[in-house]
Amino acid sequence: MSVIIILLGASLLVAIFFLAAFIWSVRNGQFEDDFSPAHRVLFDTKPAESGCKSGNACSNKDCKSRICNHN
Repeated sequence: MSVIIILLGASLLVAIFFLAAFIWSVRNGQFEDDFSPAHRVLFDTKPAESGCKSGNACSNKDCKSRICNHN
């Protein structure tokens, strides 16, 4: 019977610890990012930059860009 009381006390301590950690994280703004960077990748509408800006023709035949990917 005493084991049940010990386990009940230990579980209450763990629950209080997790509640305190949750309250601390809410107060410090851990949950304020409504649109996280992981979701921004899925809805990215900007075209990806390919090639360099030097304007040289690409010498690599496997290259999918019309401009070079190296300097």
